Amino acid sequence: MTTNSEWLQVESLDLDAQGVARNAEGKVVFIEGALPGEQVQVRVGRSKNAWEQGEMTALRRESSQRVRPGCPHFGLHPGACGGCKMQHLDAAAQLAVKQRVLEDNLQHLAKVQPAQLLRPIHGPAWGYRYRARLSVRHVAKKGTVLIGFHERKSRYLADMQVCPVLPPHVSAMLMPLRALIGSMDQRDRLPQIELAIGQRTDGLVTALVLRHLEPLTAADADRLRTFAADHGVQWWLQPKGPDTVHLLDAVGPELAYALPEYGITMPFKPTDFTQVNHPINSVLVGRAVRLLDPGPAERVIDWFCGLGNFTLPLATRAGAVLGIEGSETLVQRARDNAARNGLSAKTQFAARNLFELTADDLVAQGAADKWLVDPPREGAFALAKALADLHAEPREGWQPPQRIVYVSCNPATLARDAGLLVHQAGYRCVAAGAVNMFPHTAHVESMAVFERA
Repeated sequence: MTTNSEWLQVESLDLDAQGVARNAEGKVVFIEGALPGEQVQVRVGRSKNAWEQGEMTALRRESSQRVRPGCPHFGLHPGACGGCKMQHLDAAAQLAVKQRVLEDNLQHLAKVQPAQLLRPIHGPAWGYRYRARLSVRHVAKKGTVLIGFHERKSRYLADMQVCPVLPPHVSAMLMPLRALIGSMDQRDRLPQIELAIGQRTDGLVTALVLRHLEPLTAADADRLRTFAADHGVQWWLQPKGPDTVHLLDAVGPELAYALPEYGITMPFKPTDFTQVNHPINSVLVGRAVRLLDPGPAERVIDWFCGLGNFTLPLATRAGAVLGIEGSETLVQRARDNAARNGLSAKTQFAARNLFELTADDLVAQGAADKWLVDPPREGAFALAKALADLHAEPREGWQPPQRIVYVSCNPATLARDAGLLVHQAGYRCVAAGAVNMFPHTAHVESMAVFERA
């Protein structure tokens, strides 16, 4: 076991932004707070036969990439916020780490090496988080309310007074929100506030969704209205599941996000899935469309189309686009967005169980020249497997897409699916690159391009 006095040489970072070293016995040690190139001492918290995990207690040789964290709540100290893991690492170095994570997953899990590495997509490192789910807890013993993210490796909430990854006007709202909740009659029955920010030509629309386990009193509703007027936000209420979300009052500015390059605006509800980082999303969409490069006579299928984030921009270039999602409700929302943007004639939408697709399902959708695939963290295994099955046993009249652009939020499931596409479905990986959608976290988004071999 690693002793408290042993100096370890940190070799790399793992997927959770922990330094990776080996002790004198050759055992792998994962070290929170340590960076590659550093010599550190560690206090071991967990020890297994093959590895140990602990926290850095002393630093003898500092990495040139170590920087001062931008948030007072970040670190290894008791009560530190667990929302970010990499604030101590230079932003450019964070990006390099995420690119390496993508490459390592493709190489080691899938035995796939992209022919070209795409330049990583990145943007502002602070104030980028346009969506967030903030926990709320009235701590009666301390006579205060906490609002924010959980402490590092804890079920307790961090005592957050500011949050630099939130937009500045939202960060400045944290303490007033704590005072508001503390003043409410139902303060013990209000577990969550969800943030969603929309874009308008005249500025941002900030929506706060209050989860409440009991009906609000009239006095509490009035307190919310006063806060909204003072801080320029709109309140939505969520008494039960996401489908119960509604505005506190009957009217309010519309939430929407824009893709100016394509002249597209898409409204959304504050509990809809939309990208956390709107500026990066705009760049991501633009690159995906350019890489797919649909022609005016080509048909494209957008698998996991959501509200139409990729479907609608693709429709401005392609001859026809079919967007496929898992629920009829979401499909109708995407259809409405297409109509709003004058793209109904070039788009169709369908609801399918995207995690149980078969070769027959692919044939039923008809051949397409190109695919855009944008799955959740679980990936698109069924889709890739069905494509591999059709490669093994071709169907008359059906042709596989010549190019696939795969947008991923999990490098491990991307690698799994890439292995199927390359080794069993007749494709080669021509390009891949990282997307820093969540600066200062270990979350890796990426994009890969596949073409028929």
